[in-house]
Amino acid sequence: MKFLDFAKVYIRSGGGGGGCVSFRREKYIEYGGPDGGDGGAGGSVWAEAVDGLNTLIDFRYQQHFFARSGQPGMGRQRTGKDAEDIVLRVPVGTEILDEDQETVIADLAELGQRVQLARGGNGGWGNLHFKSSTNQAPRRANPGQEGVERTIWLRLKLIADVGLLGLPNAGKSTFLAATSNARPKIADYPFTTLHPNLGVVGVDNVEFVVADIPGLIGGASEGKGLGDIFLGHVERCSVLLHLVDGTSETIAEDYQTILTEIESYGDILGVKPRIVVLNKVDALDDETRAEALAELQEAVGGPVMTMSGVAREGLTEVLRALKENIAADKLRHRTEETIDEEPEQWQP
Repeated sequence: MKFLDFAKVYIRSGGGGGGCVSFRREKYIEYGGPDGGDGGAGGSVWAEAVDGLNTLIDFRYQQHFFARSGQPGMGRQRTGKDAEDIVLRVPVGTEILDEDQETVIADLAELGQRVQLARGGNGGWGNLHFKSSTNQAPRRANPGQEGVERTIWLRLKLIADVGLLGLPNAGKSTFLAATSNARPKIADYPFTTLHPNLGVVGVDNVEFVVADIPGLIGGASEGKGLGDIFLGHVERCSVLLHLVDGTSETIAEDYQTILTEIESYGDILGVKPRIVVLNKVDALDDETRAEALAELQEAVGGPVMTMSGVAREGLTEVLRALKENIAADKLRHRTEETIDEEPEQWQP
């Protein structure tokens, strides 16, 4: 199945059915009076986050979602039938954007969340509604309210606890394959990863989800390479894992390139906890490893971990560090929610 994380959708809610102008016609009843029923309501358009989906590929083949209009009113005081609603089933983590691709209408980050995108029109009143002591035979009825037509964009941001960052061939896919059952494409040329991959990783009886995104290069924020649009998939992560290729001759420059692209993308990634790891250390002798580690520590200005995905060296230590950061982030979120939910104390 192809991966698609951005889709354009056209939606339209149904119009309301028109009211009916009708009079009671029955034998031996000379003045039956008005009995026109109301029109039915038009169908609305909803979006719902459901389980079992991880791509927006369905919206590549169906882009138009038009709800039906309500049934018009009928005589004998019969109200028209309401039209059925239409539900767009999207993966958890989908953002719904307006036509300008900037205004966020809704963020469906939890399973079962629903949002109304276009409300169906109300049905019109029949002439029975206009009966009064001074107007006992009204010959007017309201038309149904028109539906709403709009264009929206769906953008999927994967739900993961850890986001992998690094240049192409930094060893991100190898790390994911070594620590989970995911089997991303691995090769000795850049840009082997063309779409995000998810893997469930476990350490010390604790599991969390890791997202591997295509590698960044210098100028990705300006559209070079595959661009930086895939960074949206790590916005929801609790911690970022930045892998640096230890066999590179420009280790400090490689680290700074990714840091620059993160800062260019926005503050939302710049403030996230980040663990920097010197990868592929199995290919280095002791002296070269020490020099590469010292160079990266100087560029980072803090501690740096070492790891080898192929030799599985240092994997457990890295996973434990990720687990601690994830637990700290979840605790912080629970504390913030508790503070928000506490009511203000009443004072006279």
